[in-house]
Amino acid sequence: MTASRERMLIDCYRHDAHKMNGQPHKAATETFAGVPVNQTVPHGADGDASALSRPDGKPSQTVETHETPYRLSLIEGKSRYDPDTFTRRGVENGIRNLLTEDDPVAMHREWLESDVVSAFNESVYYPYTSLKYHTLLVVALLDNYRDGHEFADLLLVVDRAGETVPHRTVYAGENFALRIDESADGQPSSHLGSRPWRSWASAWNRLTAHPLDAVHDKYDMVLDANLRRIGAWSTALQYIEDFREAFDR
Repeated sequence: MTASRERMLIDCYRHDAHKMNGQPHKAATETFAGVPVNQTVPHGADGDASALSRPDGKPSQTVETHETPYRLSLIEGKSRYDPDTFTRRGVENGIRNLLTEDDPVAMHREWLESDVVSAFNESVYYPYTSLKYHTLLVVALLDNYRDGHEFADLLLVVDRAGETVPHRTVYAGENFALRIDESADGQPSSHLGSRPWRSWASAWNRLTAHPLDAVHDKYDMVLDANLRRIGAWSTALQYIEDFREAFDR
């Protein structure tokens, strides 16, 4: 990997640091702990990833009682901020570890495994969205675009648990992993579509094979049924993580 490509990916992982403290992009600081943050993402990857989870146009507040950068859980309907778990120092240390890493492959692994960043939403206007999975989607799109692939070329691919592709894997769990790629390598997959929009349910429904046992396992049945209803990509990916955590699955 060239130095310029490494820098582009590192900047991409750091591009929405301002959302973790509720700052608008225009007012965001340019550095955090001595590293550059809040840089513009090239190739339109940020806008395309946003379109996967949020509607076009001027946003309006969808939950009137919730105006914080902390995400609302689809499982509980409550804020993911827990003062006993997410102490100010713990959050700051977790963010610091995510953003100051200078190896893009290590950054990808830390974003996939981070509990801290799961607590934040992609937009305060859409509090069920997830900053964690928005960022992973941005990076996956950018890495594909950087290789010359267009959005219409891309697939949602189901991989085996433990199989991750740097910068392409957008979810990694104990039972399966998901990535955005132009080739499925024989794995179950579905096309993302001709343009980015809130199409998660459509892509999930069209997978050539599903990683959940919705016929014999009641938990998988509930998870699968709800994933077939969710449109926003970052919300759906976060829902899988939350569901596994809530039911120890």
